[in-house]
Amino acid sequence: MKNSTENTPFSYLVKVGNVSANPVDVHLEADKQELQALAETWDVIAVEDFRAELQIGRWKKDGVRVKGRVRASIVQACVVTLEPVPSKIDETFEQIFVPENSKLARRPANDTGEMVLDPDGPDMPESFVGDTIDAGEVVTEFAAMAIDPYPRKEGVAFEGHIEDTGENDKKPSAFAVLKDWKKD
Repeated sequence: MKNSTENTPFSYLVKVGNVSANPVDVHLEADKQELQALAETWDVIAVEDFRAELQIGRWKKDGVRVKGRVRASIVQACVVTLEPVPSKIDETFEQIFVPENSKLARRPANDTGEMVLDPDGPDMPESFVGDTIDAGEVVTEFAAMAIDPYPRKEGVAFEGHIEDTGENDKKPSAFAVLKDWKKD
């Protein structure tokens, strides 16, 4: 995870050394400039509201757990008509951070040295460098993943399109022109 607020539309820096074992509740809300920056970053027409309720606390010895809920109201362009389509984001999330050199940041491996990834298991901890974590960036990423990539205005159907099956994608043979050639 990068620790710079540069190119981050919404930021809330957390000093790792100040995080206690007892989780602290934090309320975040974007101002007008941040809403505009989020809209540009997400390539949507507008972000009308963006807020998050977080709990930030220690995880194991030197890790940090950020969990909570992010809510947003956005306006996107319909993929069929390009008319504005309002939508809501309401996502819960949990992200764990460990220092870059922590044993907890290593991926588990089996006896042959292959990495073991469980798609249904918990996410691996994210590593961080330095002494700060940007909780605002975490919230922004989870909200971005919840955005509908193909918003469609209610009742609108995409008709009249031609489906390309790829059937005619074969390159013609260089000898195809010779098939009609006759020897005299």
